[in-house]
Amino acid sequence: MHFARSGDVERVRRLLRSHPVVGLLGPRQVGKTTLARDVVKGRRGAATLFDLEDSADIARLADARLALEPLRGLVVVDEIQRRPDLFPLLRVLADRPSHPARFLVLGSASPDLLRQSSESLAGRMAYHELGGLSLEDVGPDRADRLWLRGGFPRSFLARTEREGDEWRRAFVRTFVERDLPQLGVSIPAATLERFWAMLAHYHGQVWNASELARSFAVSDATVRRYLDLLAATFVVRVLSPWSENLGKRQVRSPKVYLADSGILHALLGIHERRDLERHPKLGASWEGFALEAVVRRLGVDRRECHFWGTHAGAELDCLVVRGRRRWGFEFKRTSAPAVTKSMHVALRDLRLERLDVVHGGPHTFPLAPRIRAVAFRRLLDDLAPFG
Repeated sequence: MHFARSGDVERVRRLLRSHPVVGLLGPRQVGKTTLARDVVKGRRGAATLFDLEDSADIARLADARLALEPLRGLVVVDEIQRRPDLFPLLRVLADRPSHPARFLVLGSASPDLLRQSSESLAGRMAYHELGGLSLEDVGPDRADRLWLRGGFPRSFLARTEREGDEWRRAFVRTFVERDLPQLGVSIPAATLERFWAMLAHYHGQVWNASELARSFAVSDATVRRYLDLLAATFVVRVLSPWSENLGKRQVRSPKVYLADSGILHALLGIHERRDLERHPKLGASWEGFALEAVVRRLGVDRRECHFWGTHAGAELDCLVVRGRRRWGFEFKRTSAPAVTKSMHVALRDLRLERLDVVHGGPHTFPLAPRIRAVAFRRLLDDLAPFG
């Protein structure tokens, strides 16, 4: 089964029309190469593809300028993180009059980690982050499967639960043993896998560097470096804290989630739905899964999404801010959500346009003025993209 992801295809094509270089970023095995091929299929004109994991293509790019300068149309370079030295050349090629070629580069690391891209291509390069399969891709009827297995296509489409679980565990091993070292990461694979697994137990919680640092007998700065690395390679989502002058002491630490629910379950030793239903992280797992679905549905940038909390106990799971508009979201795995004092505080203090409580029940209905309960399974019908 192939998921076309037409929205992502159109977004990448639109970016290519307005930018000489577009970066398609996301974790390994998430479907970037398939999406790039879909982009190529719908275009007129020449297209040239390079895969930097293919020895023949590596040889073709031994003299990169000689190989790339004559090309016209669309040039796709897959696994760009293996050749960050190409970015200065792309800047030169992007600055040619009339832009004879456009470049689509695929990478498994953030622009900050691919430091040369931001330095060399400032103002010339746009980015599109590709996540795993979404609720929109698979449909509400497969929501439970998506939650258990996560959005990596090979995991989601595995013939059996056992095969999907084996793929996820293999992904974790390959990621720390091969993928990260290719990015120049020198931290031992065993250390990062242990940290990643420990972070799974903190999924959905406020970041506590000191507690994790004590467990590893290292400094707070060291575990923060581990966290930043996993976030920069798209396997962890860090929800930044929102703070403004409200006359209240506010939480200044971010909230941390594993980006993919299937990988979370693999690291927690959850193999099938029965294991998930019995696990103490059940509620946190669903919260992260619902949060990811909402962010994808809204079509907002991660930098527009925040966590908010006060030391007095008021809290909001997700605050989306775009210009002067503010929406709040709470996530409750219950069929009977209710309004809480914390919701009223968030609505008033943050001046929210509205607050949606995403829940596990079957119906969407109003709870109070500017507060409504939104059924997760009706998310595609009842939640419009953020304007």
